[in-house]
Amino acid sequence: MAFTLKLAGALAGSVLMASAALAQGYPERAITMVVPFAAGGPTDTVARLVAEKMSADLGQQVVVENVGGAGGTLGAGNVAAAEPDGYTVLLHHIGMATSATLYRNLAYQPLEAFEYVGLVTEVPMTIVARKDFEPTDMASLITYVKANADTLTMANAGIGAASHLCGMLFMQALEAPIVTVPYKGTGPAMTDLLGGQVDLMCDQTTNTTEQIKGGTVKGYAVTSAARLDIFPDLPTVGEAGLPGLEVAIWHGLYAPKGTPTEVTERLAASLQVALADPGIASAMAELGTAPSSAADATPAALKAKLESEIARWKPVIEAAGVYAD
Repeated sequence: MAFTLKLAGALAGSVLMASAALAQGYPERAITMVVPFAAGGPTDTVARLVAEKMSADLGQQVVVENVGGAGGTLGAGNVAAAEPDGYTVLLHHIGMATSATLYRNLAYQPLEAFEYVGLVTEVPMTIVARKDFEPTDMASLITYVKANADTLTMANAGIGAASHLCGMLFMQALEAPIVTVPYKGTGPAMTDLLGGQVDLMCDQTTNTTEQIKGGTVKGYAVTSAARLDIFPDLPTVGEAGLPGLEVAIWHGLYAPKGTPTEVTERLAASLQVALADPGIASAMAELGTAPSSAADATPAALKAKLESEIARWKPVIEAAGVYAD
């Protein structure tokens, strides 16, 4: 027994020494930041801003790799199964929380399969329509949708995407079951909205700001608690009488379960440096969002956020009865 305990202690000590050695030299090569959505989408935009600044701080390139499919669960699953050495990380949005309910046979458990690095940003949503849509403001939109729900179409980027989640809340708030049209990403969904093939969409400001400002889509409201500086004329959903529709699409940075604490702490420190960069703040402001604070760009804050968001979205998804599998 004494020998067994001594051997176990020696092995544990070896693991700790190996972990410390890994962290001390980390990073020694490029880091892959997996984005579980298509290139050019809103989450990809956020990831590339962060990756550039983290590369400068870490002294090694942080390379963004897009692994789209299955509502973000394919890319997330790849990272969950990756070597826990800090060289593969995941930048995911609110879908990390909703997938726990949307996918009843998920290959990994979001709360258990990852180490937490920190929150990155929270992006508000916008309710938009094709540019020639009849309603002129949010009040007339609500009236019109309630009267014509069965003849309207609402685009989204696929089940579990931010646009899908926001669309569910919109329909629940209005008690109007609009026909939804899922696409394989935000890009093709926006393309059909621009072309007038669909009527409505609810999507992140990182994807709609340019279109609203250019007049190629019609903006009706923002889902933030306060009006946005970039859209001073767009009311909030609360002002429009739909306070339950307030939602922001938050993004977090994760590493595979078992990644040494020293490594996740180094990643968190680098994330904080990146988010404090004035260039990131300026770029995000143009997209209607802002970087997370140093207090939120931490493992503890991200874990707490994920736990609370899983609890928030579970009853919403179950009430809708829409699952991805």
